[in-house]
Amino acid sequence: MRHIKRKRYDGVLFILPSLVGVSIFLTVPFLDVIRRSFTDVIGENFVGLQNYRTVFQTSAFQLASSNTLKFVLVCIPLLLVLSLMIALILTESFGNKSRLKHAYLIPMAIPVASIVLFWRVMFAKQGLLNGILAQFGVPGKDWMNDSTAFVILVGSYIWKNLGYHIVLWTAGLTAIPKSLYEAAAVDGASWWKKFRYITLPNLRAVLCTISVLAFLNSFKVFREAYLVAGDYPDESMYLLQHLFNNWFRELSLDKLSAAAVVVSVIIFLGIQLLEKFWDQEEKSR
Repeated sequence: MRHIKRKRYDGVLFILPSLVGVSIFLTVPFLDVIRRSFTDVIGENFVGLQNYRTVFQTSAFQLASSNTLKFVLVCIPLLLVLSLMIALILTESFGNKSRLKHAYLIPMAIPVASIVLFWRVMFAKQGLLNGILAQFGVPGKDWMNDSTAFVILVGSYIWKNLGYHIVLWTAGLTAIPKSLYEAAAVDGASWWKKFRYITLPNLRAVLCTISVLAFLNSFKVFREAYLVAGDYPDESMYLLQHLFNNWFRELSLDKLSAAAVVVSVIIFLGIQLLEKFWDQEEKSR
């Protein structure tokens, strides 16, 4: 009995440094943000829900929220489907011995500054793309301050995260027993039936993990957009992170705190809904 208790205490001591670090640098500051969301900009006078009403009535917050939601709804399905298709092709063609697997994560290793430099060269007014279009008599324009900017933002996100998701899908695909496919082939099952009744059911756990990671990473695309287009980019790519950055620069800590709490609650509920959905899928199997 003493041995069991000592093991429990050993586990607590093992995770104690991490708990202390998380508490000091994450939990305590976030609790202070929650407190500030109910006070004035100085953080002394209680104002109730006034900050939340101000945030929801701000046109910039409405625009940033709608663009961020649109970005998430467009990017995540595209990323999941495209990465799964590529993972399937590579796994079926090369198995687990593909030499390409070492190159999947190269986009994630490239610094953001290099990506920004690439977009500046490609889409500046006198950039490479405009020079090519000029050969065909098409006038140049500032692509990063046009409705095309949203497409560029989506492309940047998918390109940077595609390889990482391919690796995750590949790990899930190689874990599926080959005997299941062999048995299905003996029964005369087509490729689609194998994919529907063998591949997809065995990838549900991986799909849950990848969906959550893609959802969280979709809130990290701000750096590229900000470095390329600045504080106030085209309306089509004005995200919540732009709004937060501008409020932070203006020291509007009351509105910033309230908006941060709202976004945190939405992210938390989104992850909980995803996990609940996958749990129900597992129970229905």
